[in-house]
Amino acid sequence: MSRTTRLIAPLAAAVILAGCSTTDPYTGQTDRNNTGIGAGIGAAVGAAAGALSGDGATSRRDRALIGAAAGAAVGGGVGVYMDRQEEQLRESMQGTGIGVERQGDNIVLNMPSSVTFGFDSSELTGSATSALNDVANVLTQYPETRVNIAGHTDSTGEAGYNQQLSERRAQAVGSFLGGRGVASSRLVVSGYGENQPIASNNTEAGRAENRRVEITLTPTGQG
Repeated sequence: MSRTTRLIAPLAAAVILAGCSTTDPYTGQTDRNNTGIGAGIGAAVGAAAGALSGDGATSRRDRALIGAAAGAAVGGGVGVYMDRQEEQLRESMQGTGIGVERQGDNIVLNMPSSVTFGFDSSELTGSATSALNDVANVLTQYPETRVNIAGHTDSTGEAGYNQQLSERRAQAVGSFLGGRGVASSRLVVSGYGENQPIASNNTEAGRAENRRVEITLTPTGQG
């Protein structure tokens, strides 16, 4: 192990462990959190970058400390940004039938076709437009996220038709959000047809789960 690596390792580990957990003042239980994870990873990267620049053990140590602090701020900032966005979306989507799931720094909105579209249709229902209005209101407050919209179907019928239907449905959602003030440069619209099921297509319940539009929000790293 090099001298530089020996310098970075304990510093990065300490910052990650400190940043990735919080203690509940009521229960005393230590919990991990997304903001802390982002800060910890940022700190480790910043420490490494700082330590690897310049000459001399002292200067490497100082730069590692500075890099860790800067990296923690950047990493934690992304986590906080997405945390706040997630909180507002969860509040807005209550009672709509649209699921909100956190996957690392990404936020996934799962919109089942029973909420968004009629049978074999790409025209948004009234309940869908109401929910998407709320989604657009949140997205316009958080411009530093990319909005990936993916349409999916079950395996009933011809694969080529299902592919086109998934594209039309994803485009309908994208067009609606664009018309409500979400910048078109943020929108990435795709259709996957029947190729990415999340449940078995052998049952009606499974097919219903597969008929969906997913909106995945990812941080652009500019905020």
